[in-house]
Amino acid sequence: MAHFAEINKKNIVVRVLVTASDDPNGDKGYSWLVKNLGGTWIETSYNGSIRKNYAGIGHTYNLEIDAFVSPQPFKSWVLDNEAIWQAPKGYPSDNKNYNWNEPTLSWVEITGE
Repeated sequence: MAHFAEINKKNIVVRVLVTASDDPNGDKGYSWLVKNLGGTWIETSYNGSIRKNYAGIGHTYNLEIDAFVSPQPFKSWVLDNEAIWQAPKGYPSDNKNYNWNEPTLSWVEITGE
């Protein structure tokens, strides 16, 4: 099986479909998608071996880095070399749970109160 993401004119993923990969020409169903559904299709994979991240609806295909990128969670976060959004400060390593607080640019502990 092969997975393909359809992107719109703004490179945003609008759907992801699975195709048979038994095509003797090796196109993994790409030709069928284009012929029968039209649109622009880009292969993706669950394990990140193709285009760094598995495509999801609402993700963006970044041609420059050949990767699917999830929506930016916060304005201060930056994209790393693996196409993953990173906070400006590392997540605390004290085994507590935290949420990101954008106004203070810090991790805030989640308490039961």
